Amino acid sequence: MKPTSNKDLKDPFPQEAGGLFGAIFEQSPVGVAIAGNDQRFLHVNDALCRMLGYTRDELLLLKVTEVIHPDERLGAADGVNIMIANPVAGNSATRRWQRKDGTFLPVTVTTAPICGPDGSAVYGLGIVHDDTARHKAEQDQRELEAQVHQAQKFESLGILAGGIAHDFNNLLTVIIGQANLAMMDLGPESPALNSLKQIEKASSRAAELCRQMLAFAGKGAYVVETVDLSRLIGESAHLLQVPASKKVLLRYQLAEGLPAIDADPAQLRQIVMNLVINAAEATGETEGFITVSTGKIQFDGNHPHRGQVISPPANGQYVYLEVADTGCGMDERTKPRIFDPFFTTKFAGRGLGLAALLGIVRSHKGGVSVESEPGRGTTFRVLFPVSAKAKAPAQSGAAPLPWHGTGTILLVDDEDLVRQVSAQMLERCGYTVLSAADGREALEVFRARRSEIACVLLDLAMPHMDGHETFLELRRIQPDVRVLLATGFSDQEIAKRFANAGLNGFIAKPYRLETLGAKLREVLAPRG
Repeated sequence: MKPTSNKDLKDPFPQEAGGLFGAIFEQSPVGVAIAGNDQRFLHVNDALCRMLGYTRDELLLLKVTEVIHPDERLGAADGVNIMIANPVAGNSATRRWQRKDGTFLPVTVTTAPICGPDGSAVYGLGIVHDDTARHKAEQDQRELEAQVHQAQKFESLGILAGGIAHDFNNLLTVIIGQANLAMMDLGPESPALNSLKQIEKASSRAAELCRQMLAFAGKGAYVVETVDLSRLIGESAHLLQVPASKKVLLRYQLAEGLPAIDADPAQLRQIVMNLVINAAEATGETEGFITVSTGKIQFDGNHPHRGQVISPPANGQYVYLEVADTGCGMDERTKPRIFDPFFTTKFAGRGLGLAALLGIVRSHKGGVSVESEPGRGTTFRVLFPVSAKAKAPAQSGAAPLPWHGTGTILLVDDEDLVRQVSAQMLERCGYTVLSAADGREALEVFRARRSEIACVLLDLAMPHMDGHETFLELRRIQPDVRVLLATGFSDQEIAKRFANAGLNGFIAKPYRLETLGAKLREVLAPRG
């Protein structure tokens, strides 16, 4: 069929409705308005009416400036005046336009003059785009960038904390070990005995700080047990009363029959204590409540409650610990900083606090969320993944028995002072000691004397050839060699690096003589 020319095309739209251009105006998917030089609406389309919630007749009674946010009206009026004075220019601006219900809508307004025969601006044309979706996408992007920034910050601080804690642990292994040996050599009446006890006590406190630093780094040393969270908190209730003011009522809502979790009981108690201390400080000397609750939850990617998720866990079934207070709460500026090391709203930084808590939770593959408003209190919720085991076994309070062994131990550590004190401790336990300063030297000694070596006490973090590489090579030389790994890292961190490798055990630095002896007894027990 031969195409017709434009002059042969019949306008399908009636003239009284504005013809083709009138239909475009009315049916445009974006808001369109025409205003006079006095800024009154003269024509508006349905899209703009829907956008702002007005009827057409209502909008035609208003000026453009009356639907603009009060803070932006002056700027918008200046823009109109400039356009009238210079009709060839148009502009685009982001604004907040007010709906009929009083709420504000983010929009982008593109304006252009409609000129008369003499070239002067007679009307103003405005194309109004609803930016709600774009603003939401930008907000989501900002939140994602903030999460990435926070993750990078914690990763950097974690690397720093882990490195410092590793070096401190080596020094404390020497200090605690030498104090331990010296006390064994002194009689009970020695005047130096009390000084050595104080050295050991101070070193133990320093070791606790190291554990917090490693917990913050997500690599803290801990011993995993199958734990009933409600039972553990119930047994610790008398300790939790200490930080609370007498005006604050500490109450418990502990669920019965919870699934077991795999966790270090000492680390769990530290988490509960830290949260209760924070709640007590937030409540201060005013009357109020601190509520400690437990329960189970199915996490599917949504927030565990309305608060901000600091460390979102993987989807699955979790047991939760919740500590809620009726204290002063936190504003939006404070909440993002509460997990920073040494951050406090009270006085100069006191410790790792919630930063260590976050590290512990991450090491346990859990999650943390926070809900808080000024004057309305704060709620922390900590999630722990449910154990694959059916239920928590009864806890045994039996202390390790004294141990005096025989045989030869190959001691491998790159720190001279650690090797010296560890060798002395092993000798006190009855062993003959062969020493190596790194993995390469250890392999040379092992190849030459493996028939007499009962066990290898192996440091994990060493230069040139670390403990993991050394372990694999030892097992290649002798598949049944017994290896006890000495490290400040957690057993989960060890499990990741030694998965299915058959490691016989690990001992956390810094260690005492009796702990070392008990662990060697366990590793060297006859195989059934």
